[in-house]
Amino acid sequence: MGEQCRYDGKTKQVNAVIEAFAEYEIIPFCPEAPLFGTPRERISVVRVDNQNRILKEVSGEDVTELLKEEIEAFIDKNPDVDAIVLKSKSPSCGYRTTPILNLEKEQIGLGNGIATELFLKQYQNILISDEKKFTDF
Repeated sequence: MGEQCRYDGKTKQVNAVIEAFAEYEIIPFCPEAPLFGTPRERISVVRVDNQNRILKEVSGEDVTELLKEEIEAFIDKNPDVDAIVLKSKSPSCGYRTTPILNLEKEQIGLGNGIATELFLKQYQNILISDEKKFTDF
């Protein structure tokens, strides 16, 4: 959307997404920015005891529950949405493209970000995809 909310303070605006939804009310949402600021320490999805957890990369702090609360507050505020477009590879919003790491920080697979998992449970009858659906890359 052009919001400068990435961990590094930059943006990954995709005009094709903005154009595809020009006739709709667009609600930008990044669960990380209000909790951790921008820029911020990177987070990753890490498999711990057979569960995906969200850990800060340097400090190792587990922020899974904080993010869940932020995402659930968004869902409560927005129960009726027509579509959700996520950011690929994001630990929060990746859709089948988020690197899943082990405790040694080695990639062991790909999966969904934490917000994506919650959105898929809550919004079962709408379009949920990432920006790649609207681009050629």
